This record gives sequence, C-alpha cells and structure tokens, in this order.
Amino acid sequence: MAGSARGKVVVLSGPSGAGKTTVLRRVLQQAPVPLVLSVSATTRAPRPGEVDGRDYHFLAPDQFHRLRREGGFIECFQVFGKDHWYGTLASEVTPSLEAGKWVLLEIDVQGAQAVMDRYPDAITIFLRPSSWEELQRRLRGRGTESEEAIGQRLARARHELAMADRYQYVVINDKVDDAVRQICQILAQHAEVNTHDRRVVGRRNHQ
Repeated sequence: MAGSARGKVVVLSGPSGAGKTTVLRRVLQQAPVPLVLSVSATTRAPRPGEVDGRDYHFLAPDQFHRLRREGGFIECFQVFGKDHWYGTLASEVTPSLEAGKWVLLEIDVQGAQAVMDRYPDAITIFLRPSSWEELQRRLRGRGTESEEAIGQRLARARHELAMADRYQYVVINDKVDDAVRQICQILAQHAEVNTHDRRVVGRRNHQ
C-alpha cells in the first residue's frame, strides 16, 4: 500500500497592485486541495491592524538573523532596503508538506527563485493586472502613498513583470472571480496528476 502523499508548494507572486491579497484569500476558501497559507516573517514593525502570527511573524532583527544563520529560512531577503528583512520559515512549510497539505507562499520574485531551486516541483503562479496602465491606476487609486513612493513601486513592478516568464503560469487579474477560478483549476489539474502518480506507484509496488 502506498504511503500518504506529500503536499506541494504553491508560489504566488506579482507586483503591488496585482490584487494578490484579495485573490489568495478567495483561493484559500475555494481551493480543491488542502491548501494552507505560509505566514512570512519580517523584521519590520506591525502596521495598524496587523496581528503577529496571522499577517506576519514579527521578529526582532537579532532573532531573525539568528534563525537565518541556523538555516531556519527557506528563503529570506532584504526586500525594501534599510533594515527590513522578509523570509519564509521552514517551520511554516515542512511540517505541512509532510502532513500532505499544500502550502501557499505569497512571496516576491527574488524569494520565488530561491523556492524554485529548493522545490523544483513547486507550482508557480504569477498574478498581474491586465495592463501597465491598470497597474498604475490601482496604485494611485489607493491614495495612501506619495508620488515618490508610487514611483518606487512602479519601478519595482517593471522588474517583477520582466520575471513573469520564469513562472509556470501567468494569471491576469482583470476580474477577481476569473482569476480565482483559473488558479483553482491549476491546482485541480496538479492534484489529478498527483493522484495518477500515486496509483502508478501503487501498481508497481504490487508487481
């Protein structure tokens, strides 16, 4: 009898303004697989309304770098300069995979590359708006940042969009319902492949 299936890593990336947070919340609710969200760690302070352990694991810089030295991160980078680090804790991923769950990582393109190197079978999805103009409209429509800050986000977005072809799938988030449905279909297809592979292994084990 074949053992229980190991879970899969699912990577979701995309520029600010792509609507990642809204889409991933819906995907977590509707996913056709046992999908759980990996909560990232960061050295930045919590923003109003953010909760430790739900939005991020907020770590002191010395704690973060101790874990980094000890190999506690699957990926970690100084994303926005200064002293703000972000990373994916191995303790957030490995136990869930071993329990047969699929782990969703919402990370940037730099972190995604590190995850792809470590998990070659990861399912990688890049989420983007329908156009560059739409991305600018969304960022400015927030009304929460200065034009300088928006300019920095747009410069970063250009770099991220140029990396989209490194992902297995590119999903355009024009309508949230459509984007969620496409991602759920992608997950369902990979689940079917997993099931087929387990059946083949099971048959081979009995030959």
